[in-house]
Amino acid sequence: MSRFPFSTGMENKDLIRTESYSLRLRHTGTKKLTEEINLWFNKRVSYQGNMTMWSYVMFLKTRELDQYLVGKRKKIDFINPQYETKRQDSSDIRQKILSISYSDWKKLGFSKEILQYMKQNARSDKSFTLNAHVRERLEQWERLVANI
Repeated sequence: MSRFPFSTGMENKDLIRTESYSLRLRHTGTKKLTEEINLWFNKRVSYQGNMTMWSYVMFLKTRELDQYLVGKRKKIDFINPQYETKRQDSSDIRQKILSISYSDWKKLGFSKEILQYMKQNARSDKSFTLNAHVRERLEQWERLVANI
């Protein structure tokens, strides 16, 4: 099971632990990381009234920084466009997790320990992530409740 937030499936075998206990990427890890960065840069964002790829926005912002440093520009704007991420631990998800009864969860064939761990995370103020199989279970529970 992967503990990394990459869609390309980064795994522990993609890393090397050195003698000084630091981590380095193996060739396979480097390839997966590069693919993930390319996915991010190929996403589109609304910038100056157009849908533009992040790679081009980064190019424009780099040029803007260059012009600022050599004195051709008076102002520099690194605020726009903003990179948006979707959080998995939204207040809606937290409320759903807290409202699941242990009996409903058991009816779906899932262990009490997983739900207990999810509820513990939902009660805390810290952010958390849900694995794909746990999100699927949460969706199954939502369908079960919707049918009742």
